[in-house]
Amino acid sequence: MKNVLVFFLAVLSFTFPCRAFAYNPFMSDQAQASAATGASAQFGQSLEKTMAAQPSSPAEFEETRLVLKQEPETPSAFEDFLAKSSSGTAVKQFGYSLFRNQPTAFASAKNVPVTPDYIAGPGDEIIISVWGRIEGRWAVVVDRDGNISIPKIGIISVAGLSFGELKETVNKELSKSYSDYNLNVTFGSLHSIRIYVVGNARRPGAYTISSLSTLVNALFEAGGPDKNGSMREIQLKRSGKTVTTFDLYDLLLKGDKSKDSKLLNEDVVFIPPVGPMAAVSGQVKTPAIYELKEGTCLLDLITMAGGFDNTAFRGRVAMRRIFDHKFRDFLESGLGDLEKDPATNIVLQDGDSVSVFPIIEDDSAVQVAGAVPYPGKFGILQGRTTIKDIIKLAGGLMSYSSDQAELTRVALSSAGVITERFNINLTKALTGAELDNFTLKANDHIMVKPIPDWKLYKTVTLEGEFNHPGVYTVKKGELLSSVLERAGGFTDKAYTKGVVFTRESARRQQQQNLEEIAARLEKELFVESSVKMQTALSAEDVQGKQAEMEAKRKFIDSLKGLRARGRVQIKIATIKSLKNSDYDIELEDGDMITLPSRSGVVSAAGAVMSQGSFVYSGGNYTDYIDMAGGYADYANSGKTFILKADGSARKAKHFFFFKSRVEPGDTIVVPEKFDRIAWLREIRDFSQILMNVALTAGIVIKVF
Repeated sequence: MKNVLVFFLAVLSFTFPCRAFAYNPFMSDQAQASAATGASAQFGQSLEKTMAAQPSSPAEFEETRLVLKQEPETPSAFEDFLAKSSSGTAVKQFGYSLFRNQPTAFASAKNVPVTPDYIAGPGDEIIISVWGRIEGRWAVVVDRDGNISIPKIGIISVAGLSFGELKETVNKELSKSYSDYNLNVTFGSLHSIRIYVVGNARRPGAYTISSLSTLVNALFEAGGPDKNGSMREIQLKRSGKTVTTFDLYDLLLKGDKSKDSKLLNEDVVFIPPVGPMAAVSGQVKTPAIYELKEGTCLLDLITMAGGFDNTAFRGRVAMRRIFDHKFRDFLESGLGDLEKDPATNIVLQDGDSVSVFPIIEDDSAVQVAGAVPYPGKFGILQGRTTIKDIIKLAGGLMSYSSDQAELTRVALSSAGVITERFNINLTKALTGAELDNFTLKANDHIMVKPIPDWKLYKTVTLEGEFNHPGVYTVKKGELLSSVLERAGGFTDKAYTKGVVFTRESARRQQQQNLEEIAARLEKELFVESSVKMQTALSAEDVQGKQAEMEAKRKFIDSLKGLRARGRVQIKIATIKSLKNSDYDIELEDGDMITLPSRSGVVSAAGAVMSQGSFVYSGGNYTDYIDMAGGYADYANSGKTFILKADGSARKAKHFFFFKSRVEPGDTIVVPEKFDRIAWLREIRDFSQILMNVALTAGIVIKVF
């Protein structure tokens, strides 16, 4: 049981640093007891985690890295005031964040090298090694009287000796009895010292720390100054006297730690209240609230903030100051004036707030567009850059550039914006002719005009039953019959009634029509559905309306997913008959003509018993509907239409003994009756919509 208790105490000492249980001379005995009780409760709650996290041996503990935790930061009164002021200056007091990341466990100082000026004291372990005529190794501890005892040598007083003096003293005592030997003196375990951190510290109290510790080490142990504590007047007191005053700004701003004194037992680190403070915000490298010393001027504050950043506007600095218990605008000055006129470089007071403003963006570039390799925006030298210069920056002229350019220039006047345009002869401008080689101004726009209707090649593609199919270049104004002749006409297998002609411009227009149809239907269907949902009387009625809305949504989604083919109806019997006809159209870049071989089938789709394709054997459309098993029960036979192989659509006619005939490649489409689907009755021209979809998307859709 005793061993278990010792183990728990060891875990406790490793887990909770001595500062967590440090005696605070400014707390009452009752408060000290409460703090100890709280610490014990914390230990009990986290004991399981602590035991799991502890090293299994002292050697392993020596290698344990520090785990940092970030303490929450509470804004000071000055920080909070500035943030809530009309300027909304959100800056923090400089330097205090250095102490926010605190270690959750101590790192052992056992292996830290001892400096030559280290002073030996009671509790230090000194290791003495001798070899040569005599050999020996002694590990001795300095006793309370400051002495060490070496066998056969006796007692040596070492208290107050530096590391360098210690070796000389030991050597002197050994040389009295021995000669011809080598000596080495090192330190083993070092003694601890007790110091006090008081005043405006984040965690004031008494601390037991390594004898190698310095003033800065003590500040880190105590969490540094709190927001009401000074960063610039930290005092080290020893035996009632101030040994040194340390300015943390020297460390933070200059990296100077030369005044960081080593601590001795019973030293006191005193952190007085923070001194006058001033804020600087805006375009400086380190915006913050800085603690001032007597005589600190405006430029000194900007220097502490790292100076101006590269976006600072040097023409203005603004200061606000507290007058008659009110925060008011106090100074507006140019930064250049501060450096030249010492009278404007005023001495700062407590509560001052300085703002440095950013430069504004002033776009003075010119825009180059048109037939140049690198169009875009270009910066210019005002009054010097010319048309010739800017064309050179844009990579010169393209091969298809004309010799004409247009310069657009805008100017501001009391009446508004004045726009001027100038025509430029590029041939003359590029030779430096003064009349055309304009000197450019900010925001000028130069348009280098290309050769009219320029394009390197316009091509059309011929596929299928042509004697010479392929990709053909065409010139402006060339007609369909011309390229068909160049392709050598048609083969014997060609089925001219089924020719497919597609065009990109037609595809874009058809796609727009499909999207408009989908948008219109979506609006009609869902507006009506919303009204019906509001008038639902029962849960079953609501559920039915919701199912109806879901069906409408799926239908609209299917329409939105359709993509137009861009097919244009063309009728070609022979090339000779095509010439001078309405179908002998002018070709566009990207046109495609596909000429299939003769089709031997007729298809039936929609509301028939068995959709499919059937061998063409002449006859009328009802013959093929019969082959498909006849009309389905929900068929709207009176709205049947025929999609012809040439891309046109015709209503199927049935008048006494006359019935519309079909040709190879045709598709017979039988729509459904809308009466069986209640919400389709709301769309009066649904048949026309389906026909439009079939023609533009090249497919026959089945609603359900």
